[in-house]
Amino acid sequence: MKTAHLISGSFFDGPASMNKLVTFLNKLAHGFSASFLETNNLKEEYGESSGVSISIQGLNKAFDGKPILKNINLNIEAGETFSIIGPSGTGKSLLLKHIAKLELPDSGQIFVDGHNIHTNNGVPERSYRYSMVFQSSALFNSLTVGENVGLWLREKRVRRESRIRRIIHEKLSLVGLAGTEGMLTSELSGGMRKRVAIARSLAMNPDLILYDEPTAELDPVTSDELAKVIQSLKIKLNLTTIIVSHDLNFALYLSDRVAMMDNGEIIEIGTPEELKKSQNKKIRDFIYTTTKGIKEGK
Repeated sequence: MKTAHLISGSFFDGPASMNKLVTFLNKLAHGFSASFLETNNLKEEYGESSGVSISIQGLNKAFDGKPILKNINLNIEAGETFSIIGPSGTGKSLLLKHIAKLELPDSGQIFVDGHNIHTNNGVPERSYRYSMVFQSSALFNSLTVGENVGLWLREKRVRRESRIRRIIHEKLSLVGLAGTEGMLTSELSGGMRKRVAIARSLAMNPDLILYDEPTAELDPVTSDELAKVIQSLKIKLNLTTIIVSHDLNFALYLSDRVAMMDNGEIIEIGTPEELKKSQNKKIRDFIYTTTKGIKEGK
């Protein structure tokens, strides 16, 4: 067995042997030993992104008898960049978790390319790929940038190690972080951590990518830089993007269409320009505030 051979070999040849063994075992636990990955047992479903359509029909969710999501109906087109906005506590992130299959609805259905994702007869797990960029970035601080980005690729063994390294470089380049593979994530700024999280999501070539409050804890300048990164991905890649955000300017800049949520319901859907012209008082109260930098009437 290769593990036994490697552990009983050169790891015990010098005074630093124990440190070398610990490093090796840490990497092995995350699937980072190249010798195990240079095999012919590779996954075939790893291909280019192809945006998927999303249809949500009559979705409801309650906790402790209190309705949180109320009869949500929403259609998102393949390849569309779609944002869900609204005040805090309106159910935006919970809706995103349902799309990501992290929550089950009490009633209602979600379809991806026409297949119900919550039934045994739904879309097979490998027929589309989706990833989620969490508000906290959810990176492993004990791993380097490159190890974080390559984690899924190595665990799933979708490509040979030499190709995985090239994919890591390609995805980091897409988010403006080429050459950072060897850095620890603990050394990164908040904005850089967000971009590493995006690169990690892109590494699986997702058909659908979900962002949960991507500008949380970022200053306005860093938020603007992140918006430009996501905008460039929209131009370069063929995928469906859903963004949950309370950052109005961020959502309006990036989105083809926007849904406004209030008290667990979607109260209006439209293009950014259509929402700016909406006569719905709740939408106008949310959009036209001094802190958001959009003046009444524009």
